[in-house]
Amino acid sequence: MLATLLALPLTAHAQWKPVEKVETYAISGQSGAELYRSIGEKGPLIRGAKTRTMAYTNFKLTWSGRDYKPRGKDCVLTMGRPKLIITYALPKPAGSLPPAVQKSWDVFIASVSAHEQVHGASMVQMVHDIEAATDGLTIADDPKCSKTRAEVVKRLDAISKARVQASRDFDRVEFGDGGNLQKLVFALVTGP
Repeated sequence: MLATLLALPLTAHAQWKPVEKVETYAISGQSGAELYRSIGEKGPLIRGAKTRTMAYTNFKLTWSGRDYKPRGKDCVLTMGRPKLIITYALPKPAGSLPPAVQKSWDVFIASVSAHEQVHGASMVQMVHDIEAATDGLTIADDPKCSKTRAEVVKRLDAISKARVQASRDFDRVEFGDGGNLQKLVFALVTGP
């Protein structure tokens, strides 16, 4: 019976799935170098950055049924059900490519997509971490739920900062000397 009770929150948390979308922006060129140059010219600017990026992953997280409920003198947070929308922004050639360039592009974009999906997976993990850290959170002597709200903000801030740092660390390795994406860019630019 204890195993059944312990499994209930995990089962409830496992019932949701993220919505994943891919948005593309058009690039042009007939060689790998031209395509990469076009990425640099047309790639998205994210969060006020001064330089363009080749791809990025963004998310929107909302909750249904999430509520702070006074219970006597205490406050309990019921998590509800998350709705996570993950959007991947990727480059896409506007026209057809020569066969050798197409082959090189296919390898490049598959790896860039896989890289962005790692970021997407970290966003899914973040939601699971939020659920684990806040679902059923009960703060004693908090009938107006103000202490509970402050504690939730504190916990979410820590979870968010950890996700952002892990994402930065991952990108640093991927784009660093000898990193996977550095190698892919080099292969695309020096290829056909």
